Amino acid sequence: MRAELVEGRGAYSPLAKDSPMESDVTKKLTRNTQANHPRGRLEVNSFSDFFWLLLWAFVFACYLIVLFQVFVDLFRDHDLSGWWKAIWVIFLIIVPFLSLLIYVIARGRGMAERHLEAQGGGRRDEEVYVPPPIISMPNPTEQIASAQKLLDSGTITQAEFDQLKQKALT
Repeated sequence: MRAELVEGRGAYSPLAKDSPMESDVTKKLTRNTQANHPRGRLEVNSFSDFFWLLLWAFVFACYLIVLFQVFVDLFRDHDLSGWWKAIWVIFLIIVPFLSLLIYVIARGRGMAERHLEAQGGGRRDEEVYVPPPIISMPNPTEQIASAQKLLDSGTITQAEFDQLKQKALT
């Protein structure tokens, strides 16, 4: 009866004689990560490993941001010739950290000026705008005096003067 069940299940049945055992299959599918990597396993086992991973990821992200800013600045600068731009790009590829540091130190002020110019000149509108002075309400005698001047010049009528006088007194 056992032979009938084996034939009914097919060639790779767990009960068949020529089928691979489960342990043989799992041994072939798993690989030793420690043998493939020179420093050992690539695992985050503790908080300190996770902290250092985050720190280095942050540093790398900052590096990439500054690198792209430098490339944008290189091609935004119209005063720099094409040959100098090519030399900077070559150095940024060959010696990235050192050339990036030198570029930011040597041309940092110009980077900021070109960045402000590309944004439309920075805060010119805010610098030109001067808010109006705070309007102070003069005392009632000054209000009545200014209304009297308007009445004398013919700008307002006697009825309007009386309204302004009444407003000033209340």
